[in-house]
Amino acid sequence: MTHCRDNESIWIEGKRPLNGRIQIQGSKNAALPILAACMLIPGKCVLKGCPDITDIKCMCSLLQSTGAEVEICGMKTGNQITVDTRNVRKHRLPEKYVSAMRSSVVLMGAMLGRLGEVCVNYPGGCVIGERPIDLHLCGLEKLGAQIWTEGNHIHAYADELRGTVIELPFPSVGATQNIIMAAVTAQGTTVIKNAAREPEVTELCKFLNRAGAKIDYAGAFLPEGRIVIYGIELSRLHEVSYEIITDRIVAGTYLFAALAAGGEVTLENIPIGQLDSTCDIITRMGAAIALDEDRNEVTIYADDRSKIFNIPYVETQVYPAFPTDLQSPLIAAACMAKGQLKVREKIFSSRFRIVEELRRMGADVTVEGDLAVVTGGRELEGRTVIARELRGGAALVIAGLCASGITTVTDSGYIERGYQDIVGDLTKLGARIKNRN
Repeated sequence: MTHCRDNESIWIEGKRPLNGRIQIQGSKNAALPILAACMLIPGKCVLKGCPDITDIKCMCSLLQSTGAEVEICGMKTGNQITVDTRNVRKHRLPEKYVSAMRSSVVLMGAMLGRLGEVCVNYPGGCVIGERPIDLHLCGLEKLGAQIWTEGNHIHAYADELRGTVIELPFPSVGATQNIIMAAVTAQGTTVIKNAAREPEVTELCKFLNRAGAKIDYAGAFLPEGRIVIYGIELSRLHEVSYEIITDRIVAGTYLFAALAAGGEVTLENIPIGQLDSTCDIITRMGAAIALDEDRNEVTIYADDRSKIFNIPYVETQVYPAFPTDLQSPLIAAACMAKGQLKVREKIFSSRFRIVEELRRMGADVTVEGDLAVVTGGRELEGRTVIARELRGGAALVIAGLCASGITTVTDSGYIERGYQDIVGDLTKLGARIKNRN
């Protein structure tokens, strides 16, 4: 399995407002570490609401390579994955899957906890600048793992993992998740300071606690970035059924699509409370937002284009601030609003790769280091553009919705890594959009 099929593209005829209702899929960033955590549980786990995306299929292939049995059923409807790890024996993960998906690195902590050993290539996925895994490896070493590299391979081994205090220099989501999974069956207590506070970390803790782990993260712990894991024996972890939360990044992408193209769109099955920073920016840009917490719905009203203006400044930051994964969709929407927006990227380097493609469509965007400056209100023209990574690819689809003429987004396999059916969803909202092989 590869992360991208080069001959795929998305065709869009722009200048049509979006109207209607769609459901939001299960969360990619919550499902992947929870699938990895199934490795710790010597039995069957059932995960409901998993999205039907290539990254999930890749993680399932990785689990199968260790000896786990994985059954996927009801995709597009029930979206249920059953993982049985009773026969897990192999500690070496195949390069073809690891190199396709960066999230494969979160298997390291789980496999150390289960087998005491793992061998993995440096992970791949989207190329969006420096994304070192030093924090992952350092955290696992502090728990007692011996780690060494041979060429492009990382080996980790532990006779016994031991609880300790780990203070992360940066609240990395992946490193936090890896440490949690390794610490679940470690001897003694592990304290993570400056842990990531993203909902996907909370969901991993909930899942593991449901399976018998002892993790304290609630109350005052989470706001101060502290997670405490009380190690237990592997045999005390048990089978569990769990519902995956819905995807805040997909929801945010569609909100920015509606802001850019105009119209009235209702998103059903949203993760309540996780879209606050996104909704705040959208309302400040002039659209109206109505949140129905009882029905888990949000509606955006962006019909009156005369009210849509850029705000002066936005920066990406760790949760609950504005997420880096929505930076590209925001920039695409800002091209259509009047006035100027400055966006500072504070999480990843080189995450402005969409800018070159937007300029080819007529956008006025400049980049200086970690700062992008968007001067909106210019007409975009349909072009053939290249998706170079997941979120940037989705943002180019947004630009295509707004451009005159035809836009073709090539290498759209990147988009399928995180969006279950972006073409089908936008078609339901009235867009003229098709997949092309």
